[in-house]
Amino acid sequence: MDDKAVSGRLPERDRPWVMRTYAGHSSATATNALFRRNLAKGQTGLSVAFDLPTQTGYDPDHELATGEVGRVGVPVAHLGDMRALFDGIPLAEMNTSMTINAPAMWLLALYATVGAEQGAEPAGFAGTTQNDIIKEYLSRGTYIFPPAASLRLTADVIAHTLTAMPRWNPVNICSYHLQEAGATPVQEVGFALATAVAVLDAVRDSGQVPADRLGDVVQRISFFVNAGVRFVEEMAKMRAFGRLWDEITADRYGVTDPKQRRFRYGVQVNSLGLTEAQPENNIQRIVLEMLGVTLSRNARARAVQLPAWNEALGLPRPWDQQWSLRMQQVLAYESDLLEYPDLFDGSYVVTALVDEIVAGARVELDRVLEMGGVVTAVETGYLKSALVGSLAERRRRMEAGTDVVVGVNRFTETEPSPLTAAGAEAVQQVDPAVEEAAVRSVREWRAARDADAVVAALARLRADAATTANLMPATLACVRAGVTTGEWAGALRGVFGEYRAPTGLAGGAGAGGDATLAGVRERVAATARELGTGRLRLLVGKPGLDGHSNGAEQIAVRARDAGFEVVYQGIRLTAGQIVAAAVEEDVDLVGLSVLSGSHLAAVPAVLEGLRAAGRADLPVVVGGIIPAGDAGQLRAAGVARVFTPKDFALTGIIDELVTVVREANGLPG
Repeated sequence: MDDKAVSGRLPERDRPWVMRTYAGHSSATATNALFRRNLAKGQTGLSVAFDLPTQTGYDPDHELATGEVGRVGVPVAHLGDMRALFDGIPLAEMNTSMTINAPAMWLLALYATVGAEQGAEPAGFAGTTQNDIIKEYLSRGTYIFPPAASLRLTADVIAHTLTAMPRWNPVNICSYHLQEAGATPVQEVGFALATAVAVLDAVRDSGQVPADRLGDVVQRISFFVNAGVRFVEEMAKMRAFGRLWDEITADRYGVTDPKQRRFRYGVQVNSLGLTEAQPENNIQRIVLEMLGVTLSRNARARAVQLPAWNEALGLPRPWDQQWSLRMQQVLAYESDLLEYPDLFDGSYVVTALVDEIVAGARVELDRVLEMGGVVTAVETGYLKSALVGSLAERRRRMEAGTDVVVGVNRFTETEPSPLTAAGAEAVQQVDPAVEEAAVRSVREWRAARDADAVVAALARLRADAATTANLMPATLACVRAGVTTGEWAGALRGVFGEYRAPTGLAGGAGAGGDATLAGVRERVAATARELGTGRLRLLVGKPGLDGHSNGAEQIAVRARDAGFEVVYQGIRLTAGQIVAAAVEEDVDLVGLSVLSGSHLAAVPAVLEGLRAAGRADLPVVVGGIIPAGDAGQLRAAGVARVFTPKDFALTGIIDELVTVVREANGLPG
């Protein structure tokens, strides 16, 4: 008898998953060089990170783009940038994932045009546009248009790719950021599937896809998930995802082919769980998280991208990304993982855990559908409030020490790390000249193109947007005419309007069980009495395009619980808007949250605005991913305190905010 049959091995070793690193920074040219290096090291797919102006539909010379260009991804303002991004990389042979949502149609049109210029047939393109706008209203904040208009764009992309690019995954339902925003495994599965239902309903109801081809749509929908360090639970979550997806697509949409109903997903393991304190611990966290989405053969990821050990410190260097790629390669090629059938089939422990997650997720999904679907659940604030509440509970457990984070709230004693030793540059730096070059480039691009062709293309786009026509043909015409990212999005803003998502603070859970909160609450009340103001007022501001609002929201919730009156207007504000709110609301303190790395541009702009408004006396504090050297510059510029991820105890932060107010007003500590 065959030895492999006796041992339970597979007759043939499984092929590894697609291996990617999430990459993009500074400029299209610099990112192209990074792509080429990563491919030469054995990476088998590309995962493109776009900068915040590109993600939110602004050109590099827009006011809101100041300080953000090239920081968290590559700026792509027009066809010329996309050509440079993929110069020398044959798109016909590539599997490319693009993390882009509100302007997904635009970036896909740019990509398809560059591929066609290379001589490739669009029907052969393989890859993914994330194109999941719902989670942007709940977590990342790079939405532009209202939910209904956004779903229309998603449906249009799906209908277009079904015939023109049949190997392309036109939407990537993304639960990744739901987990970062606080979702439990049950909420992550339930809310993500509610989004998938909304997308499929929108495609079905648009009339653009024949009923007998809905199975073809289903088989091109992929998911993008998060894998946390509780890797047994994460593995069970993926099995639960697969079971429910199979059930929904069969029962709700009548898809009879089991292959079309297969749950297909890629994964980025949990970046938010990486720590600034003892960052070397992030290596083992990343490995354990990778196991959660690779160990179970029947629920194994189709593509994996890993963060780097130093992402809590700043932008990873090429060497850091190489280290993460090598982790995947060691698991795939050195271990025997891919030689065996599913390791967990028949496990009563795993079966019980999967059943538990399935049952809970069904409840969450049914609740959202009974409300009228995920759009209603977004617009009413239900989903955002649920996530803010879950994240507050998670933070409470961490602060109480119930949830242990090694090196942060336990085992904090440490030797000096050679990885972050003095004199060692631990992260990639973005040259400030990058933004100047991008601004100059987009203006030169506008000056050199056919202005009449641009006007005509944008007029067609606006006219089509006012109807139910598929917007992909008009968008492709805009690409060929030389329209810019900001112009494309601006034209649709004029038709669809912009959207401000609910903040979710109303549903934020209190810090129940925090014994220190009572003392802080008394300090808040006493300070208000001494100042004669009734209540202390805190303005929480998110300057620029950084939409990662989880930390700002948790500070706002805890400050409110401590007795502050909190003014929080949400994300994506100009310095002028923050200053105006601070003056009009007569606040006692301004707290700015910046996680994109643009703090050296965004914070001084607010300080200068307050001085110009006659409120130089108003104290300002800042929180974010801020290197020590930058923190020193901010304090020298007039910032009262700088908080970074190592400052995890929220009540302690609020207590320090009271001290800042007292110092600013000459009160004894």
